[in-house]
Amino acid sequence: MMENVSVVKMFTLSGLNFTLEQRIALFLLTLLWYLIILLGNVALTVVIIIDKNLHEPMYIFLCNLCINAVYGTVGFYPKFLLDLLSSPVISYAGCMLQGFVIHSSTCCDFSILALMAYDRYVAICRPLVYHSVMTKQRVSIFVLFSWVLPLYCMFMNTASLLESRLCGSHINKIYCVNWMVATLACSPVKANTVVAYFNILFYFGHFVFIIWSYMYLIRTCMSSKEKQGKFMQTCMPHLVSLITFSVSVLLDLLYMRFGSADVSQDLNNFMAIEFLLIPPVVNPLIYGFKLTKIRNKVLKLVYIKRTDAKF
Repeated sequence: MMENVSVVKMFTLSGLNFTLEQRIALFLLTLLWYLIILLGNVALTVVIIIDKNLHEPMYIFLCNLCINAVYGTVGFYPKFLLDLLSSPVISYAGCMLQGFVIHSSTCCDFSILALMAYDRYVAICRPLVYHSVMTKQRVSIFVLFSWVLPLYCMFMNTASLLESRLCGSHINKIYCVNWMVATLACSPVKANTVVAYFNILFYFGHFVFIIWSYMYLIRTCMSSKEKQGKFMQTCMPHLVSLITFSVSVLLDLLYMRFGSADVSQDLNNFMAIEFLLIPPVVNPLIYGFKLTKIRNKVLKLVYIKRTDAKF
């Protein structure tokens, strides 16, 4: 029997087939992990904002990367924690909102990582014109577009699903994504398919640009020990962040599109949330330890607090 989209008020989510004891243990571990994510990203954001010496393009982009991590994880963790303590259901509006937040955050990550790659390309390959290219006004425009474009692209993706007729209400995932909602449609949603593949190609272009930038950077830095040191100091964190995030997203995307039913539910869950689990924790750590200015600022704040505590 076909159900109209107006009839489907709630969706059920799958993947939480645990005993009560397992749910409580997973809830506590997830809550701890989420607090670590919030603490790391908020702390790095605050450090960059309050220290005027860090108001440089590279650190401004990093600040936005941390803000986006908080934004994206807010779309998943609170609902997931609630599902561990109750039945995993979500309203139609809540499902659309969750899918929008998670998707737009993922795309925003690619946009910011592309800006970071461009910033390092100009800084290392064209150092004489760096300050004339990366002006405050231009950086502000870059940051604005890195947020506006993903939000717009994902808004169009979500909007293309709103009028579709659904023949089911069960989503085979622990959170809502637009692709899963589209698979419930009684007939293919052509508008959503077109928008979805356009977005994939658009952000795949971001990925290609990032890879090209780092290949050019590596080739340029091979000719000079000074540039090699600069690359290791400022580019390696970006490269590690890019690899971690890209692999995480790729695993989820490939499984969601081409996955096998033979894969265990636990592995399915891990692949589904890896990009919400690993990069938000790894990024503050690698940037905090590797970038000298941030590391010194954090150590200085810790030292001041210890000194004050003695008195």
